[in-house]
Amino acid sequence: MTEQPQDTARKNAHTPRHSRHIHSAYPRKPLRQFGSKPVKTVLAALSAFTLLGTGVGYATVGNLNHELAQANGLDLGSQPDGATDILLVGVDSRTDAQGNPLTEDEIKMLRAGDEEATNTDTMILIRIPNDGSSATAVSLPRDTYVSTPDQGNMKLNGVYGTTKYLESQKLSGSGLSKKEIEERSTEAGRKALISSVADLTGIHVDHYAEVGLLGFVLLTDAVGGVDVCLNEAVDEPLSGAKFPKGQQTLDGKDALSFVRQRHELPRGDLDRITRQQAYMASLANHILSSDTLTNPSQINRLTEAVKRSVVLDGDWDIMGMATQMQNLAGGNVRFETIPVTSLDGTGDYGESIVTVDKNQVHKFFEHLAGEDEKKSSDKEASDKHDGDNDNSKIDDFNASDYTIDVLNGGEVPGLAASVGTLAKNYGYRTGEVGNAPESGISESQVNAKDKNDPAARAIARQLGGLKVIEDPSLGDKEISVTLSGTYHGPGSKGPSDAPLQDPNSEFVGTHTEGMKDLDGDGVADSDSSSNSDHGSGNSTSSGNSDVVGTEGVVADKPQLNRPIDAGSNAPMCVN
Repeated sequence: MTEQPQDTARKNAHTPRHSRHIHSAYPRKPLRQFGSKPVKTVLAALSAFTLLGTGVGYATVGNLNHELAQANGLDLGSQPDGATDILLVGVDSRTDAQGNPLTEDEIKMLRAGDEEATNTDTMILIRIPNDGSSATAVSLPRDTYVSTPDQGNMKLNGVYGTTKYLESQKLSGSGLSKKEIEERSTEAGRKALISSVADLTGIHVDHYAEVGLLGFVLLTDAVGGVDVCLNEAVDEPLSGAKFPKGQQTLDGKDALSFVRQRHELPRGDLDRITRQQAYMASLANHILSSDTLTNPSQINRLTEAVKRSVVLDGDWDIMGMATQMQNLAGGNVRFETIPVTSLDGTGDYGESIVTVDKNQVHKFFEHLAGEDEKKSSDKEASDKHDGDNDNSKIDDFNASDYTIDVLNGGEVPGLAASVGTLAKNYGYRTGEVGNAPESGISESQVNAKDKNDPAARAIARQLGGLKVIEDPSLGDKEISVTLSGTYHGPGSKGPSDAPLQDPNSEFVGTHTEGMKDLDGDGVADSDSSSNSDHGSGNSTSSGNSDVVGTEGVVADKPQLNRPIDAGSNAPMCVN
């Protein structure tokens, strides 16, 4: 039997990785490069859409509708879910978006090797509510292991390239021209990726944007460079990242090295994603808050960079988006990453993968969608503080001003002491810590004199979304927490459990009754994986679990994944 291309590619997964080589999604020789090859040009795409969404330079923006390269036949379309969802994909290309070859100097500047791969190593899903009040960019790790209907289980970044290659092979004897085969196979690759992202996230993709590697450099240089900050100096030769400690401004070439580095980072690609997001936040802040968009020469450089680098689906109304987002502010541009279950999982052929529980990812996006819809359809909801179901921002407060009693109303020994320790470590003053007067409490709760008190709402959210009950017998700065036998939030595993998160951090507040904190982040997850068999390397489903591949032992630390926004004038410091 003839070996199929995808079989060869999968067997190649057994080959040890070399730091200066990667393999494409189908059989071909290794690609020589400096550092890892993943394309970070979607950063440029985001800055492009920040430009388009500011409502400045309408004439220039309007002209782009007729000058940008287009991708057609992708089965996209708006869905009535309160927001526009855009899939941004970074590709490694030796041509620009118009199909023109890059010059030798440009290719040398990119330091990306002599051959191009078709893997999509950067994928971000951006959600923009219909009122244009915010934009949330959610990164999808390149090594996320997914199940596909045609190619079986594989990394997300290989879906596009493998499908494109196999489609081109199928069409090679059809009599079509080389150009037609390229167009049809590329369309098939894009459609397969869109379908996989939709299945992973539960989100219908409304629009598609694809960006070439050159665009990152062009857009960064067009705005005069972007500020970054490092906690410590770095000298990592594989990526070319050699920078001093502290804040600095990078041009396009150096920025590529900054966002490319993954070696010597404890979480590998996830830490690299954090770098990307910090850089994107700084870039978006620069565009939104400076005189960039009132400077004709910078406008021209930005739009030329977009035209050379960006491919959009053919049904996109850029002018409409510019109008929709004209009041966008930096603080409402947010960057996040999907939750993962392990960083060192194993794929069907022994390859290293990132595992996710698809149900957790769906819940993450449902939560995100709910907040966006609430902002756009019911602004009065921000004034209501119902404790267990209110996700509005909590006003600043001084934790040390509040005394918190923690009472154990269940049968778990030491539970009150564990939660009390976490509360003390966060800065609250602890009062009575011990057993509740009555045992067998059915539901955990927080009691306060005023249920709208910011500290009461904060501790309720930090403990997983407990209900806040008004209790006139308590003083102004007194709070009582009663924990039931079904409590599985922070502290339920002992006093060394995950620390309490910032109460305004995204994805804090999931109700904990009858649920377990599976990933140690202080947020209760559905009790879905305890009975699942993840050892087969295949997609498994037991109860509510939906993990593809074999999970590893190294878990992500969600407390490191707090959302990054573009509202700060100082860049976020990273390592």
